[in-house]
Amino acid sequence: MKAVIQRVKKASVTINEKQESSIQNGLLILLGIESTDSKLDADWIANKILQMRIFEDDAEKMNLSIQDIQGELLVVSQFTLYASTKKGNRPSFIQAAKSEIAIPLYTYFLECCNTSTPTKAGVFGADMQVELLNDGPVTIILDSKNKV
Repeated sequence: MKAVIQRVKKASVTINEKQESSIQNGLLILLGIESTDSKLDADWIANKILQMRIFEDDAEKMNLSIQDIQGELLVVSQFTLYASTKKGNRPSFIQAAKSEIAIPLYTYFLECCNTSTPTKAGVFGADMQVELLNDGPVTIILDSKNKV
């Protein structure tokens, strides 16, 4: 499982010119799910995100977590995080999980996050327009296969 995490002042997802979800002050998470991922991968990524200290404290040091600032999460499914560009000019997405694997793991990930932090989401598989005001900018990439 891969996650691109962006610290934001605000973020929103629009589908067919209708705003689906929006947050203020928190994290936009682009989440890619691989065919070999399991709930253990979702648990690890969720826990890492919820505990990661990437918000500034009073001394302007990145020392606070999303929970410390009582921020929000906006999670967007992003199968293109598993693009393989080794051959040719057209990416292959063969490593990305099919919907029968990805949807339950995506839903499980949302539930894991929502237990302690308000979590909103895009619509799995939809054509979405994502708008954000990056804060910092702070962008971090997590991969559950690189946790050791």
